[in-house]
Amino acid sequence: MNSPISAVEAPQDVLLNDQQAIERIFSHIDNRTTDLGDTVWREPAEHYHSQERFDAEIALLRRLPVPYCPSAALPEAGSFIARTAAGTPLLVVRGADGPDCTAGTVRAFINACRHRGMQVASGAGCAKAFACPYHAWTYNLEGALKGIPGRAGFADLDPGEHGLVEVNAAEKGGIVYVAQDGEIDDASLGSYLDYLSPEQEVFETDEMHDEANWKLINETAQEGYHIKSLHKDSFYPYGLDNLTLVEAYGANSRIIFPFRRIEKLRDVEPDQRRLDGVVTSVYHLFPNVSVSVLSKHTNLTILEPLSPTRTQWVIYRLMNRQTGETPISLDEAQRDARFVNDFGQDEDREAARAIQQTVTARANSHFTFGYYEKAIVNFHQHLSLHLDV
Repeated sequence: MNSPISAVEAPQDVLLNDQQAIERIFSHIDNRTTDLGDTVWREPAEHYHSQERFDAEIALLRRLPVPYCPSAALPEAGSFIARTAAGTPLLVVRGADGPDCTAGTVRAFINACRHRGMQVASGAGCAKAFACPYHAWTYNLEGALKGIPGRAGFADLDPGEHGLVEVNAAEKGGIVYVAQDGEIDDASLGSYLDYLSPEQEVFETDEMHDEANWKLINETAQEGYHIKSLHKDSFYPYGLDNLTLVEAYGANSRIIFPFRRIEKLRDVEPDQRRLDGVVTSVYHLFPNVSVSVLSKHTNLTILEPLSPTRTQWVIYRLMNRQTGETPISLDEAQRDARFVNDFGQDEDREAARAIQQTVTARANSHFTFGYYEKAIVNFHQHLSLHLDV
């Protein structure tokens, strides 16, 4: 099934199953309604440009378990991804500590040689060891220092005390999580579900930069109030304006955007109805990550704050699992991704950049999020609680 959570897999006390969600969508269509919140939230405009606020948010991103990549992006022993997360250069690698030296545990390290701090890896790939490009100090996949050229020049150095500095990492539900300054245990990952499947394949990765605060970009995917006005010629011809299902579970949420073609399910027996292919489901993983399940592919999108007014997108695109007997081809997944990238996503990015230009213009002391923006209110409520402000 395309959806990462099927009617069987989803805990009934957390999310609606497929049949329940479809019934609620039909009720909204018939009554011209949508899911509503019960709180109006006013977020100070300064929180979108304040350096002090930005520093607090970065500290939070280092404390919490935050998705770093899909497990499928590290498929074999030695697979690695090196990039900056929450301002820290990290190296995440799958070890060779499985049976018979096969793919094993995923570990995360600060990407800094213990000699003079040079980054020991860049980009992504597969390696048997990591040699610092500056002086060739070499580390194995478990981060241990194994080689020092001219060893006699460092007579008092204990290699056992100079391995790469490890930070906490864990895998759950097809995602690798990293907590730079905090713990990862069952409790800290308890509110996260099985969003991705081991059967899914990463077919594309992408990075983009926008001159906008990360929260402005984050907010664009959490409500359907803007579909007709902002996406008149892209998403709206296929979707419905201001009709979404919003389910919050802790700081996280699921927002379901139905396509018009969901109507074909009215003639299907209720217990046979499935969400696959008739909705887009966006799972917001607090605070800065989303999993978007589309018709043919799934996006894991990480918003890395670079400054109060600049954000890096890190996107992993995975092919969805087949529906029934019909496999999804690479060409179909790529076509699906191009439509999202070339139309709706670009419109959302442009809106975020335009808003960023006004946050210091004294037009608004705060931004107002109403009942139609329930998921965004949930996000800001929990962000405020975590920052204790």
